[in-house]
Amino acid sequence: MIKNNLLLSALKGNVVERPPVWMMRQAGRYLPEYIALRKKYDFFTRVQTPELAAEITVQPIDIIGTDAAILFSDILVVPQAMGLEVQMVETKGPILPKTISNSADLAALIVNEAAESLSYVYEAIKVTKQKLDNRVPLIGFAGAPFTILCYMVEGKGSKSFDKAKQFCFSQPELAHDLLTRITEVTIQYLRNQIKAGVDCVQIFDSWSGLLSPNDFKEFAQPYLLKIANALRGESPVILFPKGSWYALEDLSDLNIAALGIDWTIHPALARSLTHNKVTLQGNFDPNHLLKPISEIEKEVKQMIDAFGKDRYIVNLGHGILPNVPVEHAKAFVQAVKSYK
Repeated sequence: MIKNNLLLSALKGNVVERPPVWMMRQAGRYLPEYIALRKKYDFFTRVQTPELAAEITVQPIDIIGTDAAILFSDILVVPQAMGLEVQMVETKGPILPKTISNSADLAALIVNEAAESLSYVYEAIKVTKQKLDNRVPLIGFAGAPFTILCYMVEGKGSKSFDKAKQFCFSQPELAHDLLTRITEVTIQYLRNQIKAGVDCVQIFDSWSGLLSPNDFKEFAQPYLLKIANALRGESPVILFPKGSWYALEDLSDLNIAALGIDWTIHPALARSLTHNKVTLQGNFDPNHLLKPISEIEKEVKQMIDAFGKDRYIVNLGHGILPNVPVEHAKAFVQAVKSYK
């Protein structure tokens, strides 16, 4: 029995004393304890060594005191499992030397056995659950099909992913074929995470906000809903389509427990668009964690007042920044825990 089950209660839509709080990228780059491990081990060694991944996952629970842990891993383990090389260059981000551009590239991808090759992730979940000792829930995750396509076609991070978007618009049949393959792998990958012990899953569509509303409906939404439908009854599903506020109404689906939103939408509008049918998660601007602690405390209270304490998970509108002082992260969490 999980001692602090606030997150799971909020996902079910139950009345709670206060909303739960966790932070995207809470396990990582702003914590001195993580930086010490980063100096000793390269990125994929940290990801692929279950004991290291578990240690990093649990660090913010011990240090910051969040109400949930999120597994330390990366969305690009899926392209790796599908047969593409992924290099993680510190300060530069991911590089995929071989990209997808034609039907031959697509045919060479691994689909059926891909999820099974990620056994180190499932082992990390089991080790993490032991370390957590039922203190808080553990969140598993994967990248959304459109976001994964962006990296597989572009070959690196980008602010606009022009090459990936051009691929979708100029070769839509190939794009949908690739999206379907990614979706199949992702469903099995998340299913395996659930079997290994995660308590809920989040799907990160980090780049869907680059799409127009119509393009989102074609290249992102069907695949997000397909994953959520496939996991129905197996685990609560949180979708985070960053920047795609226009899709909130369409995504307020019975099979989705929560929708993550960024700081570009007002809480009242998000509630209105979702008709209070799903729990909302977000949407504090990570840059505001650089403000004085008194300002952080004030803004957190205002944010919770705006969303309401029920059907709400306090989070950032994107990942925590590496230059956020640990004391400010603690203040953010404590402001939620002190909310009345």
